[in-house]
Amino acid sequence: MNDESEGALHHIELWVPDLTRATIEWGWILSALGYATYQTWPQGISWLKGPTYIVLEESPDLSGLQHQRTAPGLNHLAFIVASRLRVDTLANDGAEYGWRQLFRAKYPHAGGSGHYAAYLENSDGFEIELVATQ
Repeated sequence: MNDESEGALHHIELWVPDLTRATIEWGWILSALGYATYQTWPQGISWLKGPTYIVLEESPDLSGLQHQRTAPGLNHLAFIVASRLRVDTLANDGAEYGWRQLFRAKYPHAGGSGHYAAYLENSDGFEIELVATQ
C-alpha cells in the first residue's frame, strides 16, 4: 500500500527563550502564510496549516537563550510564497514584527539568479526563507 502522506512533514517544534516575543514574531508570519492558531498551553502555542503544525515552546529544559543557525542543527525554515510581490511585502513588513532582513545587498537573489526569496532573522536568531513560486 502506498500512502502519499508518508514522509510528509508532520510538525516542527521550536524551543524559544521568550514565548511572548516569539508568539508575536512567529504568529505574524505564520498567520500571514495561512496558518491558524491550533493549540495553546502555558509554555507553548502551535499553528496549523493542512496536516502540518508548527510549535513554539518555552521549555524549562532550554539550555541557551539564542538559536545559532550557523551551528550544527536547524539553519532555517523555507516557506513557499505565492508571488514576488508577496515576498517583497512580507520582507518589508517583517521589521514591524521583530524580523530583520538578511543578505540585503543581494536581495531578492541571494539564493541565485533564478531564485526569488527573502531571508529574515528574528530576535532569537531563527531564520526563515520566503520563496516566490512565480
